[in-house]
Amino acid sequence: MAIAPKPLYRDSVYDGAADPVIVWHKQQQTWYMFYTNRRANQPQLDGVTWVHGTRIGIASSKDGANWKYVDTADIQYRPVADYTHWAPEVMEHNGLYHMYLTYVPGVFADWKHPRDIVHLTSTDLRHWKFESVLKLASERVIDACVIALPGGGWRMWYNNELDKKSIYYADSDDLYHWTDKGKAVGDRGGEGPKVFYWKEYYWMLVDNWAGMSLYRSKDLTQWEKQPERILEQPGTGAEDGAIGGHADVLVNGDRAYVYYFIHPGKNHPTDGYEKRRSLIQVAELTLTNGWITCDRNAPVKIQLSVSK
Repeated sequence: MAIAPKPLYRDSVYDGAADPVIVWHKQQQTWYMFYTNRRANQPQLDGVTWVHGTRIGIASSKDGANWKYVDTADIQYRPVADYTHWAPEVMEHNGLYHMYLTYVPGVFADWKHPRDIVHLTSTDLRHWKFESVLKLASERVIDACVIALPGGGWRMWYNNELDKKSIYYADSDDLYHWTDKGKAVGDRGGEGPKVFYWKEYYWMLVDNWAGMSLYRSKDLTQWEKQPERILEQPGTGAEDGAIGGHADVLVNGDRAYVYYFIHPGKNHPTDGYEKRRSLIQVAELTLTNGWITCDRNAPVKIQLSVSK
């Protein structure tokens, strides 16, 4: 097994990698990481303009530990000249890849603007065809996560920003048509929900901007909150001294790895490149007395097995 480096991955273009999601590329027999690529190193971008105007970055890895930059995703949904792509969710079904992407119709200096989740498909993970804009709970929705339901069909979780940033969900029989079902959890505002099955429970990981909350469920409807958050305390490893944010969890065999992003310069006194830059780290999850723990300072031994 390889030992994952710290940091795991930095984007070579804008140095603003965030919101990772990992998928197996069947044709190339490798792992692809899709991520939001914030324009951290670009000067003279006021407010949160640097978080807008982004395209989705791609990196690849043979083992899950060593990643290299590939390109940006060719996403054919650009109804306005200036646009923003955030927080991709990518999955494969019957040989076709599906992406559920947060789309912002512009480049803005503040957060007060519409956002949609759009559905795209691809046969090669590089070129993406627009399918639809999803009709969900409001005109400000972000951060989709989709899994297959055990009885058939799919469920999506996302952040409804207009309801105190609660996590909502929707169901689909075919990945194309979605019916909104309302609120899933909303005890504390959060974003970037990630739902995964591991150790006889479904788990939902949510970024609370103060570490990551976890909820567990047997039926994907009733959720019990874990008493303690993970990735709240800064790590001691290289470039890991800040809270963990918007993550993906990859279950591989009986092991589970959390790929999270951080702003290593979060506490820098002045706004600018050092404060804005972000990167990806990885840690292994452990089940302790029925709840998930995460020692982000422990060496991560990883050799992802081939996805079937």
